[in-house]
Amino acid sequence: MFDMSRAEFGDGFVFGVATASFQIEGGQTDGRGSSIWDTFSATPGNVKGGDTGLIACDHYHRWPEDLDLIRDGGFDAYRFSLAWPRLIPEGTGAINQAGVDFYDRLIDGMLERGLKPFATLYHWDLPSPLQDRGGWTNKDIAKWFTDYAVLVQQRFGDRLASIATINEPWCVSFLSHILGIHAPGLRDLRAGARSMHNVLYAHGAATEAMRAEGGSEIGIVFNYNHAVPASESEQDKQAAHLWDGVFNRWFLGGVLTGAYPEDLVAILAPYMPEDYQADMKLVGTPIDWLGINYYSRNIMAYDPGRPVFPVKPLDGPLDKTEMGWEIFPEGLEKLLLRITNDYPKVPLYVTENGMAEIEGLDDKRRVKYYNDHLQALLRAKRQGADMRGYFAWSLMDNFEWAEGYTKRFGLVHVDYKTQKRTPKASYRAFQGMLHNTR
Repeated sequence: MFDMSRAEFGDGFVFGVATASFQIEGGQTDGRGSSIWDTFSATPGNVKGGDTGLIACDHYHRWPEDLDLIRDGGFDAYRFSLAWPRLIPEGTGAINQAGVDFYDRLIDGMLERGLKPFATLYHWDLPSPLQDRGGWTNKDIAKWFTDYAVLVQQRFGDRLASIATINEPWCVSFLSHILGIHAPGLRDLRAGARSMHNVLYAHGAATEAMRAEGGSEIGIVFNYNHAVPASESEQDKQAAHLWDGVFNRWFLGGVLTGAYPEDLVAILAPYMPEDYQADMKLVGTPIDWLGINYYSRNIMAYDPGRPVFPVKPLDGPLDKTEMGWEIFPEGLEKLLLRITNDYPKVPLYVTENGMAEIEGLDDKRRVKYYNDHLQALLRAKRQGADMRGYFAWSLMDNFEWAEGYTKRFGLVHVDYKTQKRTPKASYRAFQGMLHNTR
């Protein structure tokens, strides 16, 4: 069980769970189009075990049971993502009414159970036809994404508690276009630099357009990494600062101040879209809240063998999750306070936090992980961070991207052969705290 009470978080603080469409939905026979993750996972060698999201957790058919689990756990909200190719199979043009009907049922189901719908427009499942046109490297994606965002606002906006435009722009751009680990699997500096800009440009354009349609409570979700130098040497300190720029400062600066950090611009400017500076006002469009996904830290060392980004992560000494990520709850507190102190004030949500674990239903390490990170959030809140909510990742075990089904993040165990859901001890820990309001 957790060693804090719900009351310590204050009135109005939102507790929820988070998922992503491609990782859980399945349901690919209703007219849904292909996404880049369909093609990426179908390519041999990209995903462990050759796993795909074809069925995943079959949430498309089992959503009532899943929403019941969220309600019964005492949670206030469900952070879910909509699948762009389910709503607009070609990415632009004709709308798939069956997809609209599915999200109507899902959102109405949340409301019937007293759950607040926190929607995310883009959690990495770009329609494949748009990738054929350059995807996030093509500046036209701002219009494609804005048209999709307006559709969501018009069809569902009156029932949504909030909308996040993009989940983890670093993963959309750097991880997927420079490191090549996620779809579309590119390793190209020009593609990476352009996508790092275009993803924020599209966010700003969509935010502005949704507001014109009456939208409110619009934000964006960043994944944050606490970067620390491997030693006290100036080179290692510079390496940590550079990695912090790639992971954190580029996206924070762009959205919250309308400017990219100068040290990163010096590296990426030759590869950026022409006259990108003219876009910065739109990139910095004010947001109503900022989402923070936090999992771990990186210990960074200088590596002269990598000429563009001369950095490399080192293995740290702390206990690790099944992903190999160090368990470092203090990093969450430090990041929340840093954002609070260094950037324009904006309400904050922890929109993802959790760990992969293979311990089974009695997941004691995960219970401790959540407990320690919730305590870190409370410490930051007491020191002035404007914390509005916390979402555990994830409701249930699911398709973990390039790791396939080998990593389990869920509060609820999923037997992928039978699709049986079984709550774990971590689910019961949240349930115990959330149903006790004292």
